[in-house]
Amino acid sequence: MLPTTQPPAPAVPHAEGVSNDEFRAAMSRLAAGVVLVTAHDPDEGPRGEDVGMTATSFLSVSLDPPLVLVSLREGSRMDDLLAEQPLWGVSILAEGQRQVAGRFAMKGRVSDRLLFADLPTTRGGASGALLVDGALATLECRTEQRVAAGDHTLVVARVLSVAFPHADAAGPLTYFRGNYRHLS
Repeated sequence: MLPTTQPPAPAVPHAEGVSNDEFRAAMSRLAAGVVLVTAHDPDEGPRGEDVGMTATSFLSVSLDPPLVLVSLREGSRMDDLLAEQPLWGVSILAEGQRQVAGRFAMKGRVSDRLLFADLPTTRGGASGALLVDGALATLECRTEQRVAAGDHTLVVARVLSVAFPHADAAGPLTYFRGNYRHLS
């Protein structure tokens, strides 16, 4: 008997009429900057452990006071860590840092220690988080508010310090239609 090929199941819409696939496809057409969110977990091992996560849902919220927002998948390692650790960092990646974004976007990794091993970083004085050398800008933050939003947590934080480690870089790393890109 020959195996039968079934047609793909139709996308199941939410009550509002938009399926996950349709929503994902629409949002992939919104270009976004790419950042590395980092924090130090003091409870992991004798010296603690540094944790990193690539994010494209990061934005400025307020100038006075200086506030930013990052969206974290609910229950992710970074979401769990930032629920306990209020201090964290952000490195706004330059177009030449695609490999940094890719390595910290991997799912199912065991430890971030190896990912940071050969990456030039500086430890932030205000947050204790690792900040990527060569980034367009780095920010150190303190969580002010956490908001549950569907399957994500929105983390609003006060910016404690900023630096410009590679201000002369050509441009930002962006994410568009499922790929890392640079502006041309």
